[in-house]
Amino acid sequence: MIPSTTAPRPQAVSRGVRLGYGVGSFCTATFSAIPGLLLLFYMTNILAVPAWLAGVVVFAPKAWDLIINPLVGQWSDRTVSRWGPRRPWMLAGSIILPVAFALTFAGPPLTGTPAALFVGVFFLIAATGYALYEVPYKVMPSEMTDDYHERTSLLQWRMIFVALSVALSGIIAPAIAAHSLDGYRSMGIIFAVVLFVAMIASFFGTARAPLTGSSEPEANLRAQLAAARASRPFLWLLGLSSAQTLSAGVMLAGAPYFASYIVKDPAATSTLFAALVGPMLITMPLWVWLARKMDKRGAMILAGALFLTGALLTGLTPVFGALYAHLTTVIVGVGYAGLTLLQFSMLADVIAHDSATSGKRRGGVFTGLWTAVESAVSALGALVVGAVLATGGFISSDPEHPVTQPGSALTAIVVGQAIIPAVIIFIGILMTLKYHLTAGHLAKVTGTEATAPPTS
Repeated sequence: MIPSTTAPRPQAVSRGVRLGYGVGSFCTATFSAIPGLLLLFYMTNILAVPAWLAGVVVFAPKAWDLIINPLVGQWSDRTVSRWGPRRPWMLAGSIILPVAFALTFAGPPLTGTPAALFVGVFFLIAATGYALYEVPYKVMPSEMTDDYHERTSLLQWRMIFVALSVALSGIIAPAIAAHSLDGYRSMGIIFAVVLFVAMIASFFGTARAPLTGSSEPEANLRAQLAAARASRPFLWLLGLSSAQTLSAGVMLAGAPYFASYIVKDPAATSTLFAALVGPMLITMPLWVWLARKMDKRGAMILAGALFLTGALLTGLTPVFGALYAHLTTVIVGVGYAGLTLLQFSMLADVIAHDSATSGKRRGGVFTGLWTAVESAVSALGALVVGAVLATGGFISSDPEHPVTQPGSALTAIVVGQAIIPAVIIFIGILMTLKYHLTAGHLAKVTGTEATAPPTS
């Protein structure tokens, strides 16, 4: 008998670990969605911070991520503990982030520049806690399984929790905040509790997560950063993902202004967000299927095209009204669901590719760089919106002193919500065409066989 040369199918990750890992996405989505959606508006319309300064405050703490995230990645790569290399850092982040998040929205008795400094300090501390948790968390899928499609299936569960969290963050958080100082304080406390419960649940839920491979950590941070720069798949994926993240960040930061001044209903911030995340709950199995049929790159190009189409159509909202705005947002949401799932699945592929070719464990630094750039680029969306609003003559205020915005400010809001995101996502589509780490290529490098993802 001739022995089979087919690589054995990797052991599937258990349902319990999938759930335990997935629930941690409440941290990812909450800390991305709420500051991205409400922090700029909170400062300009509650604390009377000038739009340009508010944009700087949202962005500046995330620039710190460019330093702290690669360091956390290195530390987790080199950690040896009975909890594994990643989970001790997740526990530390679970303690720091929720407290700092609540204080960011504590509503100090300050306005203008002093209020901006207060928010900036605690947002910086929150960003540090997020790095401690999120960097190790994102490495784990590449270490749980060696299989190309199993990672997509694993991350499908994660994206279900992302969608639930984004729904809570984008629908319930604005309703609690209700454009009042007390509302923002309550929202900060409530979602700090949500963050803590989800992060601790994920810490315990991943206790039995498998750890594949036997690669050793790289000796020093400089060598790991050099390896990341030398990885062509990583650099292309980082670039196209940054374009996608920036486009979504611009739309997210501009959404409360779009709802308040273009749709003319502040409560529409929640319903527009529901239109965005609803497709994420429904279409994930479809995107997993498309990733198998078209490979991940082809599916991502399709997702980007849907996002682009929806963004451009949104620009006609002043003509067609509120219902039209929600329908175009659904189109954006279908594309956004695919982009979000495929980004992280492809990141796990890149880490596995590097581990197979180098024999080193440096997924932490790859993920640290990824998370740092992702956080900075997402926050850059608020900076872009702040600059566009300032250019259009937007007038900041507080609830006791409402103002009427000039026509130029209304035009700036539409440009920021539709045209700028569409241009950025188009650049991301062009970059996706240059990404070549397909299932077949990865299988040749790692010596594994891509199998169909399990249904559980």
